[in-house]
Amino acid sequence: MAARQNGAHMGSLSRRAFLIAAGLWPAAAMAQKHQKPAPRQSQPSLSAARSIMAGAPLSVLLGNVPRGARLAIARPDDPADKAIVVFELKNMVPALPTPGAVGTYELRLMVEKDGAPTVLLRQPLATTEPSATLAAPERISRGQGLPVRGIGPNGEQDRVILVKPDAPADADGPRFFPAENVEATLEAPDQPGVYELRYILHAPLAENRILARRAVRVE
Repeated sequence: MAARQNGAHMGSLSRRAFLIAAGLWPAAAMAQKHQKPAPRQSQPSLSAARSIMAGAPLSVLLGNVPRGARLAIARPDDPADKAIVVFELKNMVPALPTPGAVGTYELRLMVEKDGAPTVLLRQPLATTEPSATLAAPERISRGQGLPVRGIGPNGEQDRVILVKPDAPADADGPRFFPAENVEATLEAPDQPGVYELRYILHAPLAENRILARRAVRVE
C-alpha cells in the first residue's frame, strides 16, 4: 500500500517536473484557478422614469422579458389581478398611458403562472399635476383656417378642440390630437360668435378633463 502511494506521489511529481521543464506549469495552474463558472440565465429587467406628468405616455425599457409578459400600472397595495392600466407588449421599448389623476402608483411587469397573474418586477411611479398650453389667433374670419398649437401631457387620446364656451367637456367639433402633432390648422365655424379652444385630457382616471382654454372670436 505504501509503495502504491509512493508511486502515485512520484507520478504527480514527475508530471509537475515535466510541466515546469516545458514552461507550462504556470499556465496550467492559472487555467485551473480561473476556470469560468457556468453561465447564469439572464434575468428580466425593467427601467422607467419614477415621476411623470399625469396622463403622459411613459417610456419603459425592458430586457429579457418572458413570452406573454405584459406591463401594468396599479396602486401599490392592489393585488396582482387588479390594475388601472394593462399594456400588451409589442416591443422592448413600449410607451404606455399613465393615470390622469395625481397620485402614487406602481409599474409592474406581469406574467401568468398557473393561470393567475403574477408580479415579476415592480417599480414605484408618481404622477404630477397635468397642465397644457394653447396658442391661436384671437380673431378669425368665418370658414378660414385657424392655426393652433396645443401642448400638454400629449396622451394618445388627448385632443385640442374648438367648441362653444358653454359646450360640455365631451362635445364634438373641429379637433386634432397632439400625440400625432402639436400643431394643426382647424377650420373656423361658419357661424360668427365667440368660441373656445380647449385642450382635453383623456386618460385612465381622468376622462374629458379640460386642462386649458382660449377664447377665439369668429367674425
